[in-house]
Amino acid sequence: MTNITTKLQLGNCIELLREVPSGSVNQIFADPPYNLSGATFQTVKSGKMATCDKGNWDIIDDIHRFNEEWVKECIRVLAADGTIWISGTLHNHPSIGVILKKLNLWIINDVIWFKRNAAPLLSKNRLAPSTELIWIASKTKKYYFDYETAKMINGGKQMRNLWEINAERHKTSHPTEKPESLLERIILLGSKQGDTILDPFAGSGTTGVVAKRLQRHFIGFEISPDYFKIALNRINDEKTENKVVYSEKLLKQSEQLNLFLEEKANEYKAKCFEDKVKPEP
Repeated sequence: MTNITTKLQLGNCIELLREVPSGSVNQIFADPPYNLSGATFQTVKSGKMATCDKGNWDIIDDIHRFNEEWVKECIRVLAADGTIWISGTLHNHPSIGVILKKLNLWIINDVIWFKRNAAPLLSKNRLAPSTELIWIASKTKKYYFDYETAKMINGGKQMRNLWEINAERHKTSHPTEKPESLLERIILLGSKQGDTILDPFAGSGTTGVVAKRLQRHFIGFEISPDYFKIALNRINDEKTENKVVYSEKLLKQSEQLNLFLEEKANEYKAKCFEDKVKPEP
């Protein structure tokens, strides 16, 4: 079986993406800055209103131009049958949607991630935000999507684009850390074992940790030195011993799902063995 590689780099994702060969990445997950930090933005800390300050990485002069630059580079490195998954809220996902259309990408789905346990809202002039949107797009209509795994995860029924996955207590200090269970589902549906996953905004390293567990190669970029160190340590601490490791939450769903996932893992092992012993032409 091929040894799984992880490569995390510190720096600006647009510059680092230019070093990645065209068409070399099978799946991209991106959770870009929402540009919500600064004196004019408010958040809640310890039950009180406070200025939102996630860091300099969340302060961008021209967010739409920034989005267009990094999305273009991501599409260049994406394989012909690969998919890009971009998470966001109402503050940024309209910009992403316009760019995907402008670049003539095939928009596959808009997944609504519903957080039933989302934090309450202190202000009384709007509805409490409980969702995020995840764009899924590809270069062509011929893309990889694991329909059968999606169906099995959903109890044998066709999976819909409304995903109810609870928000989880953060494992690190990163303010926008995504649940591992969300990334597990995304990676299982959009890639195969041995594929390469890229995350241009690696944050605390969640995508890298889950990709490693699921036996996918990983490339990640992070602009913050502090979060880069956190992500690097977190990914390096993940020991998989060259075998797929599914979350307990997933495995507890049903025995049938367990058998299905085990069978897929065995099929991959068999294919790797066949490729290894296949005579040279």
